[in-house]
Amino acid sequence: MEDVATENRPVDWAIYGVPFDGGVTYRPGARFGPRAIRAESQYLKRFSLAHDNGIDVCASLSIADAGDAPVDPYSCEHSVQRQHDFAFGLAGGASPKPAKLLALGGDHSIAYANIRATWERHGKPKGGLALLHFDSHLDTVDAVWGEKWGHASPFRRAIEDGLIDPKQMLSVGIKGPLNTADDLQFARDHGVTILTYADIQRSGLAPVEAFARRLGADPTYLTFDIDVVDPAFAPGTGTPSIGGFTSAEALSLIRACRGVALAGADVVEVLPDRDPAGITALLAAHIVFEILTIDAINTHQATPAV
Repeated sequence: MEDVATENRPVDWAIYGVPFDGGVTYRPGARFGPRAIRAESQYLKRFSLAHDNGIDVCASLSIADAGDAPVDPYSCEHSVQRQHDFAFGLAGGASPKPAKLLALGGDHSIAYANIRATWERHGKPKGGLALLHFDSHLDTVDAVWGEKWGHASPFRRAIEDGLIDPKQMLSVGIKGPLNTADDLQFARDHGVTILTYADIQRSGLAPVEAFARRLGADPTYLTFDIDVVDPAFAPGTGTPSIGGFTSAEALSLIRACRGVALAGADVVEVLPDRDPAGITALLAAHIVFEILTIDAINTHQATPAV
């Protein structure tokens, strides 16, 4: 098959930053994450060796940097609305086949707006999007200190609003300690599948691969919080959680999702001020590349040979 010329094609993925960290509960500074991820992405290369016969991501996908969303640094809820309006209007938002959205955080509160815009741009699928969630925390807490739109709550809000289907939601890498046992209750009550870090250590990638296969062609959103990685490998984050995945294991987790029908994604919680030598931002840039690689494989396989 000949390379697909992407220069004049409609955009497949619009990548944009959300410089917002007003929803954090510990260390601030993730508002500078998009800038750091972009800087480290300069060393990314286009061809992935990780899959059968390799894949040239840039030959299969047209990818654009769409700049940064406007934010409201004094209000989580208002910032969500401003980000949503920006994201919804990007690259063919009202067309039959709009670009997919990949948001660079910022704290995890930014996920809600990108999920909502993705859900709307994909025709508001009944029952909501499927969700692959990589994180040390479930982020289904109702409120922290009275704030319902902070980084502990985006998936609770998305479930309540019908944007994601909790029975098609997989949370991977969850580990403690938690504030209380109630932190788990909403997710459990709504049918979220939880694979703790210990579960993955015991069972390997098989449960992730099996869940991805079950999703089939269902539109799926992927969200990756860098704090799922052990701070020995990703120290630049606002809520470090020890005893997590290595960098290599993090890449393998994304590759285990091969075959899912990605509708949108985000990579969040990079805090450059706590990131010696930029290693966390560099890992985040590679996570973005792995996410795009999954979609490039699907696009490549769906393109008829010439």
